[in-house]
Amino acid sequence: MSIARGPDLADARTVAEALRAATEVLGPRTDSARFDAEVLMAHALGASRSELFLKRMGDPVPAAFAALIARRAAHEPVAYITGHQNFFGLDFAVTPDVLIPRHDSEVLIEAALAACADARRVLDCGTGSGALLLAALDHLPRASGVGIDRSPAALAVARGNAMRLGLDSRAVLLTADWDTPGWTQGLGGPFDLILANPPYVEEAAELESSVRDHEPAGALFAGPEGLDAYRVLIPQLPALLAPGGTAILEIGHLQAKAVEEIARAAGFAACLHHDLADRPRALELKIPLGKAGTSA
Repeated sequence: MSIARGPDLADARTVAEALRAATEVLGPRTDSARFDAEVLMAHALGASRSELFLKRMGDPVPAAFAALIARRAAHEPVAYITGHQNFFGLDFAVTPDVLIPRHDSEVLIEAALAACADARRVLDCGTGSGALLLAALDHLPRASGVGIDRSPAALAVARGNAMRLGLDSRAVLLTADWDTPGWTQGLGGPFDLILANPPYVEEAAELESSVRDHEPAGALFAGPEGLDAYRVLIPQLPALLAPGGTAILEIGHLQAKAVEEIARAAGFAACLHHDLADRPRALELKIPLGKAGTSA
């Protein structure tokens, strides 16, 4: 008795057949095989996913599709293949020079808008694609901001995103490294809101190959405990914050206690926020009244 099988990708004649075959190819490699296939098919067709479903399922398979699936089967992230990632309702260009914005990081923007709805000056430390800074500015129409990164290539991506989103007149992207003395000079502080998604992965952590082999290591790893960046950055934040200002930092889901201890030693009170999976994801930091530091 023979077992019916879906079409091989090379034999697929229609978009619908190719999607079924691509899902089979990707199935052993990712738990989002069908979704990835749909996104890559829409990209190959130059169409939206809704247009794909409504109008294009009977179309011939685009010539580029097989190569896109081969790249995904080799664990290359979908966002790098398409060059785009949605974050907080905005479309960001991404390249292997920047981390891919994750939806779990959107909790930082939600917390920022709740805590600092009237913020006028925003700083994003380690801006990468510019996702945190630009999403915040998009929802704070009276604010301007500064994004810093030590990677010129990452800053080029962020500048492109600022221009595409029409936020370049309110966003300044600067080369700076918080490990380097004097890095705060010329930032134009103090700031009402500071955002940061610093490197926080332990050097020996087991990561999916799509992350470890493709995303920039300098934006991922931070020493044996994943805490090196917090130990350097957090003590410098009080001097950058305006009186009553707020800093919100992303953390690894097992790091809340350790990072909170670093923050308290720097004079902060901390409030923990959870992500979509109810995991600890961000710490909101404020200097208690009467303990404000000196502005940078």
